[in-house]
Amino acid sequence: MVCQPLNFVLMETQEEFRGHRIVGGSLALDLLNTQNGPAGGQPEDDALSDYPDVVAWARSVGMLDDREADRLVRRSRSDPQHAQSVFERTVETRAYLYSLFSAIARGAQPSPHDVDRLQRDEAEALAHASLVDGDGGYHWSWTADPANVDLAGPLWQVIHAALTLLTEGKLDRVKGCAACRFHFLDESKNRSRRWCSMDDCGAADKMRKYVARRASARSARRNAAG
Repeated sequence: MVCQPLNFVLMETQEEFRGHRIVGGSLALDLLNTQNGPAGGQPEDDALSDYPDVVAWARSVGMLDDREADRLVRRSRSDPQHAQSVFERTVETRAYLYSLFSAIARGAQPSPHDVDRLQRDEAEALAHASLVDGDGGYHWSWTADPANVDLAGPLWQVIHAALTLLTEGKLDRVKGCAACRFHFLDESKNRSRRWCSMDDCGAADKMRKYVARRASARSARRNAAG
């Protein structure tokens, strides 16, 4: 049996990357959450602007350690054209994974095109991986050979995490935040989590509802007073 590294499934934390909380619970969902905006709307900001941002994000979610991140950044400087190509593919991958998992979060069937693309990408990702023994079993690694630095390593890991979530994960726990574009795995006991973060979207949503109730009550009193 192939064991998955622990960093493929992460619990909600209070860490941030460029102001974006790491709350997805999966590398795949965390990549989606590098863009933010209103729920159901278009993205309003993007935490990824170039290849070094991809590396910094991968480091922030525990995909890379400092030495691995440094090696990738140094390699990208020696091959900027390839680094730009990997960055663009990462952005394209984020777009179709958003389409796939947002459909699942809505209880809809994901596009067969998105599923087929993920299957093809997974085959390519595994072709660049090595099976290594560790943590009580074997798992796929894209950083096992320091002499062979693959700029697409973080992307391959995200693709593998997405495929693993799709085939082995609890898809009924994939949810979209009620207030923003973020997605997350709902690990609450009664599956009642509605927001990516209670401190941010949860508090803001409750405040909006409170203000709306107060405004409605004032309007009702004015109407009653005639």
